[in-house]
Amino acid sequence: MKLYEKTLASETKFEGRIIKVILDDVELENGKTAKREVICHNGGVCVAALTENDEVLLVRQFRYPYKEILLELPAGKLEKGEDPFEAMKREQMEETGTTGENYVSLGNLYPSPGYCGEIIRIWACRVSAKGEMHLDDDEFLEVERIPLQKAVEMVLNNEIPDSKTQVGILKTAALVKNGKL
Repeated sequence: MKLYEKTLASETKFEGRIIKVILDDVELENGKTAKREVICHNGGVCVAALTENDEVLLVRQFRYPYKEILLELPAGKLEKGEDPFEAMKREQMEETGTTGENYVSLGNLYPSPGYCGEIIRIWACRVSAKGEMHLDDDEFLEVERIPLQKAVEMVLNNEIPDSKTQVGILKTAALVKNGKL
């Protein structure tokens, strides 16, 4: 088995500010063809920022696709060509008014690999300084400090449905438990 699909043709169906939707014709490893719908996205970043008391900074905000208020790690989208590490530090400052130290990469998350090329890069850090939030004009959120162990319980009790936040909290808790953060 080759586990590979060869792109035969590609057509852009939609291009917006954040995503592009393409329709590809592909050749499968058995020689047959199929269609693939793909959402192209520049990717995103997020950070699990911990206070000196092992509280994780989370943001509560309305998420239009779900028509719900979600509790999430501070996060944002990458601009084309933007350095993910610098983007994450920018988002941390914008959304929480904090800067960090001792940043640790928690790896990459592929949120919906069946149809979307988005990659979310996740970090953890310790908060080193507090300042003012600098939200975008269309951004409205509230910052909450939640003890890390309570945040883990919230993930395990299905109170936090956002995947990047679940992964970031659980990996950060493992690092803290092992004395690595």
